[in-house]
Amino acid sequence: MSQKILVVDDEPHIVELVKYNLSQAGYAVLSAHDGSEAVGKVRQERPDLIILDIMLPYVDGLEVCRQIRRESSVPIIMLTAKGGELERVVGLEIGADDYVTKPFSPRELVARVRAILRRAGQDAAPAQSSPLRGGGLVLDPATHEVSLNGRPVELTAKEFELLRLLLGHPNRVFTRDFLLEHIWGYDYYGSTRTVDMHISRLREKIEDDPAAPTYIVTVRGVGYKFKAADAVRSAGTRT
Repeated sequence: MSQKILVVDDEPHIVELVKYNLSQAGYAVLSAHDGSEAVGKVRQERPDLIILDIMLPYVDGLEVCRQIRRESSVPIIMLTAKGGELERVVGLEIGADDYVTKPFSPRELVARVRAILRRAGQDAAPAQSSPLRGGGLVLDPATHEVSLNGRPVELTAKEFELLRLLLGHPNRVFTRDFLLEHIWGYDYYGSTRTVDMHISRLREKIEDDPAAPTYIVTVRGVGYKFKAADAVRSAGTRT
């Protein structure tokens, strides 16, 4: 069955351009033309990925992203106007996985869709490894679930990938450049600030005090590490 992509944009020619190129690439494409319609389509159709314009009537793309993130970790690619740096930063902070600046290359957009869905598929594949544990955190790659002290934690795809990498290598320091290349890929055009924003969001979900983190700590001038003396790959197996 073809993977479903929801394209949300109020410009018909943009929708048709994206639909054509994604359809040619083998995806089933749905569309919505305003924010309210988009939220409804997400709930009804459960797409595998969303391409979401920021400038939408009624409910803008940033608010749509916020609403979706309260209910789903579906990958989201934001479409932003050229020079809309603030919108891109806010979009990443509230949970978008990537962004593409208008005007864009349809080939580049399709490539980014493929890359994100490939990584999401790898995350959802049957058990690549045993559950990872550290403190009160448990991350299960097989079910793509995370819990903290027995309570489920909802993470976006990128947040999950970051936590899996850090938790899987406790006390190892990862540079921002390494995290950007490993999680977002060599074809990503963002900056290391993208890593900082996702780490910040991740801390908000797993730390008692995000301002004074005890799990994901900053190594000044270098990057980040998961600090947990009892972090294990599975029960009774130390990493």
